[in-house]
Amino acid sequence: MTAKQTSDGQDYDSSKIQVLEGLEHVRLRPGMYIGSTGFDGLHHLLKEIADNSIDEAIAGFCTKVVITLLEDGGVRVDDNGRGIPVDLHPKTGKSTLETVLTVLNAGGKFGAGGYKVSSGLHGVGSSVVNALSTKMIAEVRKNGKIHHIEFELGKTQNKGLEVVGEADSTGTSITFYPDASIFKETTTFDYEWVSNYARHQAYLTKGILISVIDERSNRRESFYFEGGIRSYVRKLNEGKEVLGDDIFYTEKQIEDSEVEIALQYNDTYVETIKPFANNVLTPGGGMHVVGFRTALNRVLNDYARKNGLLKEKEPNLTGDDIKEGLAAVILVKLPDPQFEGQTKNKLGNPEVRSYVDKVMSEYFGYYLEENPAVAKKIVNKAMMAARARKAARAARDNVIRKGAFEGLNLPSKLTDCSSRDRSECELFIVEGNSAAGSAKEGRNPKIQAVLPLRGKVLNTERARLDKMLANQELVSLIKGLGVGIGDQFDISGLRYHKIVFMTDADVDGLHIATLLMTFFFRYMPEVIKAGHVYLAKPPLFGLVKGTGNNQKVDYLYNEEALENKLTRKIAERKAAGTKIDESQERFKQAGYTAQKRFKGLGEMDAKQLWETTMDPENRVLVQVHIDDAEKADLVFTKLMGDQVDLRKNFIQAGAEKVNLDDLDF
Repeated sequence: MTAKQTSDGQDYDSSKIQVLEGLEHVRLRPGMYIGSTGFDGLHHLLKEIADNSIDEAIAGFCTKVVITLLEDGGVRVDDNGRGIPVDLHPKTGKSTLETVLTVLNAGGKFGAGGYKVSSGLHGVGSSVVNALSTKMIAEVRKNGKIHHIEFELGKTQNKGLEVVGEADSTGTSITFYPDASIFKETTTFDYEWVSNYARHQAYLTKGILISVIDERSNRRESFYFEGGIRSYVRKLNEGKEVLGDDIFYTEKQIEDSEVEIALQYNDTYVETIKPFANNVLTPGGGMHVVGFRTALNRVLNDYARKNGLLKEKEPNLTGDDIKEGLAAVILVKLPDPQFEGQTKNKLGNPEVRSYVDKVMSEYFGYYLEENPAVAKKIVNKAMMAARARKAARAARDNVIRKGAFEGLNLPSKLTDCSSRDRSECELFIVEGNSAAGSAKEGRNPKIQAVLPLRGKVLNTERARLDKMLANQELVSLIKGLGVGIGDQFDISGLRYHKIVFMTDADVDGLHIATLLMTFFFRYMPEVIKAGHVYLAKPPLFGLVKGTGNNQKVDYLYNEEALENKLTRKIAERKAAGTKIDESQERFKQAGYTAQKRFKGLGEMDAKQLWETTMDPENRVLVQVHIDDAEKADLVFTKLMGDQVDLRKNFIQAGAEKVNLDDLDF
């Protein structure tokens, strides 16, 4: 009698249970450990190794870290810390170094006396990197010896740990090569990402020198900030007018934790808070941010009342009023950080709230008393924000509708699409009535909506919400999007999966696109972060072949593409034995009857605009990303802010590098 599979699963026995030993599960499910196997996951590997060196610095045992991007595709991280222990581990019977690099949940971050404070929560970093690398080499300088060990795909090679030389210093060097079979998208490390990581860690760890060396391009940078997070706040306020020269700073130990805060107000209308726990950025905030905001609001209101800046009948300033123009860095260090998941998006330790509240309440109160001129500016700015908030609420109540998705009270200028499947809907924001007319006629009316702009929209870098809501062009855009604005913003109401800026490929068109990006970056960054914002890239040239109904047009997007096309066509004709008249224009030599240069979208008819810029099969769209929010903030401040000299210097510095015909946004 043979076994027969039954619907009730009676043949489901121990043979169906797969047991993965060692690091095999990491290779099978890498996303569980590093989030993804794309760009972010790749760079997470480097962060896991470098964070271990940073932990040595936080503990006071390391002053120098060097990250080297090797020419052969690997990465090496060196530090001058104590060196990972190399003696035999009592539980594994292997050297501690080999244990740390091959056993999950082995590390010095579990309360056994290795680190009082560390950025690593789960203790799986080094072994995961080893598992996802084709090769890893570890060298430890300790006890006067250089200890060497190698791995392939997480497995120990040769004889294991060996002494290969004498050492006159201490430290650890880890070299690894990401596995291309895991990281199919890319195994190439991005220099800018690594540089930004190093710079931020140098801000957060006073007294550490972090160098980045790129052997592939011979680039090199070193970061050292004696001022720590004060230097960080100064960087956040670069290009902005600050309310007082002195940066508020305090550092205090409470029980077994440390609280470090730096802040300074500027004249903008946006808030920038960078919260960290054990040097890990927590973009979702957490208890340290709650404690900070609670104390900031209470101290400023108490000061304003005590000094007569707020009258008896005036309501307290709200958190929304007080945060306008605030640049702050909050850094807490604690022995047992409770992060939300491996991504460490939010800090959950309840005791940290009271720690930060206590430190902020006491020392920021002293700061205001000792700097009355600055304190008055901060309070007055918050009071102006309160008045603007009330005006904005009144304006918003008049212009922001509810139930936008159902099509009620849509802006009259919007030519909407018929589909109610948001995942396929696209909104084209078009410069000028002429181009808008062609777009409306040439579009796919089921999925494509068109909203024309009349001239240049308001520069929202220099405007509060109340002023912005008085601008009809922006009001039409807000209505059409359906997400609301300010404290009523809700991305779930977004009516279109793609929002496409379709402007002329000239200086004015690029300026309009920049104004639109400024609006989204300052008031709807979530829409950009979710990947909904795009720039259309219309062609600059058309090479025409034939006439009448037989006419065919090859569209090209920049000067280089045009030259390459003509060169290739001329060479093909010569190879075929065609006689070329060298006195003719190059487009004629290539076999075309005419060459067009499109100065603007309005020069295209509906058919051309559809074929080149709107047809999903043929168009070129550039997705807008926020890869580095701080750099983006600085660029918008320089380009769109009030300081003319900054903008002038920025433009002059980049002028020689930019060809508008070739600009890839």
